[in-house]
Amino acid sequence: MRKVYYIYNPRTQTYDRIYPTVRQRALSILRRLFVGMGLGVGCFIVLLIIFGSPSEKELRKGNSQLLAQYNVLSHRLDGILEVLQDIQQRDDNLYRVIFQADPVSSVIRQAGYESTNRYEHLMNMPNADLVINTTQKADMLRKQLYIQSRSFDDVVAMCKSHDKMLKCIPAIQPISNKDLRQTASGYGTRIDPIYGTLKFHAGMDFSAHPGTDVYATGDGIIVRVGWESGLGNTIEIDHGFGYRTVYAHLRDFHTKVGKRVVRGEVIGGVGSTGKSTGPHLHYEVHVKGQIVNPVNYYFMDLSADDYDRMIRIAANHGKVFD
Repeated sequence: MRKVYYIYNPRTQTYDRIYPTVRQRALSILRRLFVGMGLGVGCFIVLLIIFGSPSEKELRKGNSQLLAQYNVLSHRLDGILEVLQDIQQRDDNLYRVIFQADPVSSVIRQAGYESTNRYEHLMNMPNADLVINTTQKADMLRKQLYIQSRSFDDVVAMCKSHDKMLKCIPAIQPISNKDLRQTASGYGTRIDPIYGTLKFHAGMDFSAHPGTDVYATGDGIIVRVGWESGLGNTIEIDHGFGYRTVYAHLRDFHTKVGKRVVRGEVIGGVGSTGKSTGPHLHYEVHVKGQIVNPVNYYFMDLSADDYDRMIRIAANHGKVFD
């Protein structure tokens, strides 16, 4: 029904009917239209803010799933790194110990990328800390797996050369000493027979008649033959795998530099050259540059009882010859 408009006339005290013009009617219609549109747009915006658009809902759902997946991936990487750490410990404390090899340096194993700008491009991402942390774990895993793979390559190579290594390890006494009577003095602090002062004795002394055969205690290459101050006539053998042996105070040489010798081969004769108080052989074992107690390297010659007996004899401080 069409609306009718009236206006009060105070002179006549009556209501006169108003007939609006076309322009007024058009403006009224437009005003109502714009108000309605404004209300509609406002309601739409409020609904979008409260509930979001379908596309936004999908994005939020996808982001939530992605975040959950990152968390799952981060936890899985933690588990994998723990397994890898166990493998590394087995490598260092079992496999390499068997072959008497040095463990892989922790500095090499734990080296990362913290000091670089490798992850700078991830800083502006949502949940950047989680993303960067997960990426770092993945990079660390890749690096440590590569290092561990190389380490196992080394272990495989050591396995293949194990028989050769066993032949090269010093494993017998340097002179014939089955009854242990030639054992004169052992490794450790001793009284110098000439100066009468305490000094460190870096090897073992074996008393024997001049010219008694001296044997190479493991396969290796002769790297030194000649005179050494204090040690007199000396032979040094490089056995490889970090092992070296020294034979001092010799009377004569039965070998030369560069010759490859085998365990039990005669390389010289007992003498009393250099700083010596009587015919004897001074014998040293070096492992990776460190002088060690030779008594632990006679396992092919000594039974358990003989080993204990040699230790007691070698501890005699009164029989050092040099």
